[in-house]
Formats: sequence, C-alpha cells, structure tokens
Amino acid sequence: MIGSIVSEPVIDSDGAMGGGPSPTPPRPFRLDAGHTRLLIRDQLEARWTDIGAMSLKHADWLRQLATTASIAGKPAPQSWPQSMQTSFDLSDAGWRQRLILVLPYLESTDPLASHIAWGELARAPYTALSAAKTRLPPTLVASWFEDPKLAQLQPITVLLLGFIGGPSDTERLEQCIDIMGKSHEAASLAAMLAADLELRGSSRVGWVEQTYFADRRRTMPEIEAALLALSVHGSANGTVPRARVIKAFRSFIKERPPMAGFVASKLAEWHYWEAASDYSALLKADAIADPASRLAIETYLQQSIAAQAALQ
Repeated sequence: MIGSIVSEPVIDSDGAMGGGPSPTPPRPFRLDAGHTRLLIRDQLEARWTDIGAMSLKHADWLRQLATTASIAGKPAPQSWPQSMQTSFDLSDAGWRQRLILVLPYLESTDPLASHIAWGELARAPYTALSAAKTRLPPTLVASWFEDPKLAQLQPITVLLLGFIGGPSDTERLEQCIDIMGKSHEAASLAAMLAADLELRGSSRVGWVEQTYFADRRRTMPEIEAALLALSVHGSANGTVPRARVIKAFRSFIKERPPMAGFVASKLAEWHYWEAASDYSALLKADAIADPASRLAIETYLQQSIAAQAALQ
C-alpha cells in the first residue's frame, strides 16, 4: 500500500521492499523545497500512481510502515466493516505496530501524512485499536468525536473512545445513543454501541437485547447496528466474552424468528452448532420468508452436520 520515494529504494504496493530502478520511471515534478512525490506501484502491472507531495522528513516513517507487512504472527481478525479493504494481509502484531507508528501522525501538519495515518486507522482490525490505550489522550479523542469537521470520521473516533475513554466519556456516549434511539437514527450507531460495550463490558449486553431485540419499534438499520456491534465483540472475544454474545444471538433468534438468519453465518464462523435445533424448527414452521436469510440458515445446518460428522 505504501508507495516509494523517488530516487530511493522502492516500496512496492504490497508493502515489500525492493531495490534498483523502477520499471516505469515516474515523470519529473516541480516541488517545494524539502518535498518529494509519494508514489505507489502495482507490482503486477508495474504501474506508478502519484499520491501527492510529502515532506522528505517522513521517508523513514513510510519505510517503517512498509516493514510491518513482514511482522510474523497470527492473522489479524476482520477489519471493522465500514473500513477500507486491505491490499495485503497483516498479522495481528503487524497491525498493532502499524497503528503505533501512525497514531502520532493523526494531527500532522503535513496533509498527506495525516491522510495516510487516518486511512490506516480506519481500515485496522477492531482489536488492534487497543494499541491507542496509552498513546492518545482521552481528551483529544473526545474532542475529535465532538468536532463537526470530523463528522465523516466519527465511527473510528467513537471506537477509539471505547478503548481509552473514562466514566465521563461513557456518559456522553450513552446520551448520544439515547438521543439517536428516540429519533431512530442509525448512522454511526454500530460504532457507538461497540464503544459502549467496550467501556461497560458484559453488563451492557442485556440492555442491548432489551432495547434493540425486544422493542418492536426498532427499525431494521437499528437492529443491524446492534447485531454488528455484538458481532465485533464476539469475534474479538475480549471485554465482552464470545459466550455472552452467543447467548444474545440465541435470544435474538427466539425474539425475531423472521430475522434469525442474520446471525447464522457468524455462529458458523465461531463453530457454534447448538443453534441447529432452533433453526431446524424455524424452517419446519416456515417462519423464514426472506430467501437470503433462509439460505444462511440452510448453510449453517449443512455446516453443522459436516462438523458433527468430522467429530465422529
């Protein structure tokens, strides 16, 4: 992803270092003193893309970012669904080191450096955001959350607040959630609920079940936001244990039978097969009208049978 500095060792688009001249020499640029052009190269097509001008003092920082691609370790979990897709896979340790490198540049006076830092933060896996716990002041993150100029970045600033916020931030966040609940607004709701769960822990899951699963006034976007927030925590299996999220999903299946397929793929991903009897009963009762939801349930049951056969 990180590009190269003209006349310096090449940093390919997949993050690998290489030496020698570029396959297609970039055109010359007129630059301010102390600046150069940041380029990325597609390894397969050997094609250069100009990203913009950046101060030469950031060259070492870019090279450090590129080396995070080679940090070994377990694969990183899925990124937050609203974030960009990565062009290459990083380990969990690689992502944490990457975020440690970009956090100081979020408020850089160099526009391109700041843009890169926010972009990396936005596409990072949820669990990697914990790297910000001791590296960003809670007051600074709270100011980002409240800054209307950063409204488009609110999902990521909210998630950060969940990892580093305190009691006052929890109160502020829950006030926002209550206001959104009255107007049924769902924009950024998933991130807010995920952050609230990070701050409050398992004790908050029951409130989510009662507010979004049991309340028949909730809209589809609100329900989907609640499921997404719980799914992220279930995958992380940290502050809110996966077992508690699974219990909430079982409650959702019983509370919202027509939508029961919404959680089937996630339960299968976690290799939790005890919901097979509930799903079989719903199919027999013809309670699933949505074809996509029905397909998700049928796939879950097929995987459940295969898993049981493998054990035997």
